[in-house]
Amino acid sequence: MVARQLDEQIAGRFPVGQRLRVLDVGMGQGTQALRLARAGHQVTGLEQDPGMISVAREALAAEPEGVRERMRIVEGDGRDTGVHFLPGSFDVVLCHGVLMYVEEPDPLLAGLARMLAPGGLLSLLVRNGDALAMRPGLSGDWAGALAGFDTTAYRNRLGLDGRADRRAELTATLAGIGAPLHAWYGVRVFTDTAPDGAESPADLETLLAVEERAGRTDPYRSVAALLHLCGVRG
Repeated sequence: MVARQLDEQIAGRFPVGQRLRVLDVGMGQGTQALRLARAGHQVTGLEQDPGMISVAREALAAEPEGVRERMRIVEGDGRDTGVHFLPGSFDVVLCHGVLMYVEEPDPLLAGLARMLAPGGLLSLLVRNGDALAMRPGLSGDWAGALAGFDTTAYRNRLGLDGRADRRAELTATLAGIGAPLHAWYGVRVFTDTAPDGAESPADLETLLAVEERAGRTDPYRSVAALLHLCGVRG
């Protein structure tokens, strides 16, 4: 879903065929970075976890030469983008699944905005702080649901503690750093309670169509597990 949404925003903002300069902050194993490099863009992946870097390098090594030439991997913390790159160096900056592990996100976000060229796109994927009661509530965990109304702290399925963001607060933050919110989507509206490792359903395309529609439709997107917010540098 995130890839589809991101491609929609890129297509609506940049000329067809333009090779974009992309920075993926906290790239993990490089899923989005590799996908965009395959699409012809010049991609830099920033990651601090050695294990994730190793996986990403292995995946990159298996790609054709043209893709390998378009992607580089930098070891570093997303809060130190100014150490590695000059302001305005990128057309697109991704920060997916990172903010939930950052206690004070504002300095990180301000640094990401500075990396964008004028008109550049900032793509954030965060845990939805306005819907933390949904998963425990739908699972019959009433105590967990009750607690979810009044907190932005949660524990994910891996047992890691995280921090959720509320859309209104992020909207204000994006405006304050010069990359005001342009579009937003919900991600995992109906599928958040599906068990990990579940086999893909036979009607996967229909499921994806439902999630894609819900992710852009009120009121469904407001209660998604994750929010995908896209800001544009003024």
